[in-house]
Amino acid sequence: MDAKKCSVWMFLPIVFSVFTAAGLWIVYFIAVEDDKIYPLNLANRKSRSKPPPYISIAGDEPPASCVFSQVMNMAAFLELIIAVLRFIQLKPKVLNPWLNISGLAALCLASFGMSLLGNFQLSNDEEIHNVGTAMAFGFGTLACWVHSALTFKLNIKNEGRKAGIPRLVLSAAITLCVLLCILLHA
Repeated sequence: MDAKKCSVWMFLPIVFSVFTAAGLWIVYFIAVEDDKIYPLNLANRKSRSKPPPYISIAGDEPPASCVFSQVMNMAAFLELIIAVLRFIQLKPKVLNPWLNISGLAALCLASFGMSLLGNFQLSNDEEIHNVGTAMAFGFGTLACWVHSALTFKLNIKNEGRKAGIPRLVLSAAITLCVLLCILLHA
């Protein structure tokens, strides 16, 4: 990869992923430290006085809820920026713009869902929190599939297969995880 041809914006998805994951781990550690949830490595869980370490439960009460809201709002904003930049990047290259527009719409709706789930805690408004969760994961997964298809279809700089296959595998893994989560909760 030629450093002169690289844009600084290409690191935005990596920054988005790393900082969102780090922020959610901070929320988890705050909730464990405040004795609101079980730690992940707790061997004996016979006492049911505290809930399991779901991130929505971990970010349910202050101070963890404040950090959770901030992390989700920042992640939603970064996701929105990534969506617009990706749309602009692909706009001159697509012949039928409906796939690119649907990718932008899916990421924008996923971003809005992240903002909803971060700002409406589970105990305060469970319905809106769950709608936000469904939007974030549902439209986020859809956006992954759309951008996998766009990668194969456009083949920018002859990297369609090199970039498309990992995107396809990640999209399938995300879909599998979302479906598994839905099945386990049902």
